[in-house]
Amino acid sequence: MKLKNLKNIGIGVLATCSMLFTSCINDLDVLPPDPDVVVADQLYVNQRGYEQVLAKVYGGLALTGQKGPAGDGDVAGIDEGGSSFIRNLWNAQVLSTDEAICAWADFGIPELNNIKFSPVNPFLEGLYYRLYHEIVLSNEFLRESTDAKLEGRGQESLKDVMKNYRAEARFIRAYSYWVLMDVFGNVPFVTELDGIGKFSPKQIKRADLYAWLIKDIAGDKDTKGFVSDMKEAGTAPYGRVDKGAAWMLLAKIYLNAEVYNGKPVPGNWDKVVEYTEKVNAAYTFYTGAYRHLFYADNNTGTVEGSFVFTIPFDGDKMQTYGGTNFLAYSATGGDIPAAKLGLSGGWGGNRARPQLIDRFSAGDARGIVNDNDDEVLTGMFYDNGKKEIDSPAKYSDGFGVIKFKNIAQNEENNPVNKDYVTTDFPVFRLADSYLMYAEAVVRGATNGTRAKALELVNKIRTRAYGNATGNITDTDLNTDFILEERGRELFWECSRRTDLIRFNKFTSSSYVWAWKGGVQAGVGVNGKYRLYPLPAKDLGANTNLTQNPGY
Repeated sequence: MKLKNLKNIGIGVLATCSMLFTSCINDLDVLPPDPDVVVADQLYVNQRGYEQVLAKVYGGLALTGQKGPAGDGDVAGIDEGGSSFIRNLWNAQVLSTDEAICAWADFGIPELNNIKFSPVNPFLEGLYYRLYHEIVLSNEFLRESTDAKLEGRGQESLKDVMKNYRAEARFIRAYSYWVLMDVFGNVPFVTELDGIGKFSPKQIKRADLYAWLIKDIAGDKDTKGFVSDMKEAGTAPYGRVDKGAAWMLLAKIYLNAEVYNGKPVPGNWDKVVEYTEKVNAAYTFYTGAYRHLFYADNNTGTVEGSFVFTIPFDGDKMQTYGGTNFLAYSATGGDIPAAKLGLSGGWGGNRARPQLIDRFSAGDARGIVNDNDDEVLTGMFYDNGKKEIDSPAKYSDGFGVIKFKNIAQNEENNPVNKDYVTTDFPVFRLADSYLMYAEAVVRGATNGTRAKALELVNKIRTRAYGNATGNITDTDLNTDFILEERGRELFWECSRRTDLIRFNKFTSSSYVWAWKGGVQAGVGVNGKYRLYPLPAKDLGANTNLTQNPGY
């Protein structure tokens, strides 16, 4: 099952798969009249049928509907283009930080720019409902792929392959719950054991969801986690997940354990080292140019070997206004020559806040700023006119970000379709694992070494500088450096908000950036903004839910 062909594979979808529980969408028991929608008895007739539903589970992270890019969305009540997972995750994780600001005046965008969120923000709603769409799809696949279901259909021969398929579906569900836990805190909780039909899910506390996720993934003395049923790390078909992705997710959960539990968690740093060591041993660090990680052919050659979990995109077969299409087009405008990026134009919205540009030093290829005289756009940034932002609504205030390009290393292999981007999005990649290992060691992990942490960090910096001139020494390796290096290596990859919160800098006045709090110089903001509010729509529909404090 090649995920580059998700649009074709995932057409047949269970009627119940495309419906959410009562607090999101009502009338679960009514089958839609769409002739392209099939029910369980029509779909689960062979292995291919199960793969179609699994493809839809994966596809929901990339696509927004059955046809794309707009007009037939699979999350009701939301504009299809605005229901994209990556687009809304990026808005939540990057636009609210020191990495980006948007010129658009759409309702909800200035709130994100300024960290002044409300429960009716449509972009937060889009992220919330997209994630529950993924959870519902995963739960439905798990209900229909049990041993009992297979036996009842005379499909006992599929039991072994189904263990792996079920583990993949459980991973997508766990990943979705992790994002919800990270972004919204206490959230509605539903599994395949809850069945289908109208009901209002109960709310699970953040700390309880943290514990459930670890048990679901890794298991405990009484329960087997799904990681044991996954393919070995680095062996899954491209675009699908294996043990490496599960280890990385566990490391992410343990990395932020204190945030999720509201108190220190003994041994969490050792767990980060334990799981990142597994990841680091299973994947190959790409030593070529940093920019190639974000080219349209990043699913080929040695680049993909450093990707642990990837969401594929294809400009011909997976057309969407979200994903990397959004990341490339929303950041292109003004004088930026779109054609050199493999684009047909630009939307003139997102660009860098000055603090992002200032994070880089001379010689760091991750911070190169192109200008009007560049024949080839090899850098990550573009000089729109000035670095400082006097007006958030003026696209030319602030440098453009051209990290995600729709071109290939070899120009002869450039995508033909310039209207939609083919570049894949690396959700988890090896450099992140290296930096997590280093952070855990700096914070006190007993099963790692500073020498190894320094080696991994300098491996990243050697790639960035092209030689050892940017390498650091042991005395440089501290938490402040780690946060800054994460900002250099992983900018615009949907991790910044989580990092700033873990380092107690997201709402604090101890670190401010341009237009933080709606003030050009930046100010500290209310601590309630460390969590986003639950959507007002869901609170109105589900009386089991309690809003996050302060909203």
